Amino acid sequence: MRVSCGLTIIRSGKGLWVTNVNRPCSHVSAELFVPPSPPVDPAQVRELQRFISLSKKVLVMTGAGISTESGIPDYRSDKVGLYARTDRRPIQHIDFVRSAPVRQRYWARNFVGWPQFSSHQPNPAHWALSNWEKLGKLHWLVTQNVDALHTKAGSQRLTELHGCMHRVLCLDCGEQTPRGLLQERFKALNSQWSAEAHGLAPDGDVFLSEEQVQSFLVPTCIRCGGPLKPDVVFFGDTVNPDKVDFVHRRVKEADALLVVGSSLQVYSGYRFILTARDKKLPIAILNIGPTRSDDLACLKLNARCGQLLPLIDPH
Repeated sequence: MRVSCGLTIIRSGKGLWVTNVNRPCSHVSAELFVPPSPPVDPAQVRELQRFISLSKKVLVMTGAGISTESGIPDYRSDKVGLYARTDRRPIQHIDFVRSAPVRQRYWARNFVGWPQFSSHQPNPAHWALSNWEKLGKLHWLVTQNVDALHTKAGSQRLTELHGCMHRVLCLDCGEQTPRGLLQERFKALNSQWSAEAHGLAPDGDVFLSEEQVQSFLVPTCIRCGGPLKPDVVFFGDTVNPDKVDFVHRRVKEADALLVVGSSLQVYSGYRFILTARDKKLPIAILNIGPTRSDDLACLKLNARCGQLLPLIDPH
């Protein structure tokens, strides 16, 4: 299965970059990336409502499954995830750090995909969790996502476990800059470059040919000239130990843990389920399909996040 969204980035006659995105395809994509699930069962609503009502300090951990309804694909979902749709695999941290050609390929793809990726908006699930926070029900929100949708929805008691694509980091001096500023530098350096891509990946890039990539120019850090990397944890890298300790403390302060849209296959998130289990916290999981922790949960719900969460009264 190949998803084509007709995304093209070109240079106009006035020297301005124009991104042409087929908007109807973008709308359909949101449906394409959500795994099939049964309609919301009123019994499920009652079960999750009881779980939330009994908690005064719930910690919520979200994964890619909360953002598929915003049009961002995930990796592992059956039939619709990146692994099921293509033979592509996410970039490895060690490859990015060691190889300039790998960085060139990554940034060329990311440059083309960025206008669409950065335009994605929160869906009802993101807004529901933001509302829980405002009403004092949500003790802390931990997301494995790098899409900034929780921030766009107004969440503040938030830890972005794997970082955020909207920030860029220098690998040498650690200087951090907004991703939008880097996009302007890309445009200036590549004023004669154009590309057409087919297919979206979960982390904001698209698929390009090697021929297109080879002529793409990548800027370096303004401060020290070092290589630039998204401020995210690539596969094969590790989460900052201080951030891990911080989240462990938030879990220990909570009185319940709710997983939303994650299969928990990656240990960086799964470890907090183990902490909750050791603390004997009640665990609920809302995810389409099985997860690594189904046997540790007192409640497992197979439904769309954006359909079920808004039905819950957080009072």
